[in-house]
Amino acid sequence: MLTLTQALYDRIVEHARKDHPDEACGIVAGPAGTGRPERFVPMLNAARSPTFYEFDSKDLLKLYRELDDRDEEPVIVYHSHTATEAYPSRTDVTYANEPGAHYVLVSTADTDGLGEFQFRSYRIVEGVITEEEVQVVEAY
Repeated sequence: MLTLTQALYDRIVEHARKDHPDEACGIVAGPAGTGRPERFVPMLNAARSPTFYEFDSKDLLKLYRELDDRDEEPVIVYHSHTATEAYPSRTDVTYANEPGAHYVLVSTADTDGLGEFQFRSYRIVEGVITEEEVQVVEAY
């Protein structure tokens, strides 16, 4: 299960809506070994595409150096889908290289008739996708 604060949830959704019609992407870092998402880190979609996201390689290198310096790790890796449901694509699975991370997808399309977006979380390990429950709390 992914547990995150309402503030982090809101920031991820806000970023997805702001970057629409392009896919948004980023991470939420947390203290290494805790699994607790704390620090919101929006990234630039270097592909600037409505159907694909890509972290800029220089930004990504800078981010991982910063994570090492702060003794943090990516707890959530998120991106948005602008025209499809919030479910990992084959490309998303290929790029899922953080086995300990929660992969959050926000769809900014109303694909299920339940509202203007979906917020879903998955574990993706060795190509296997497992959806998990999302719990939003006021504070940890």
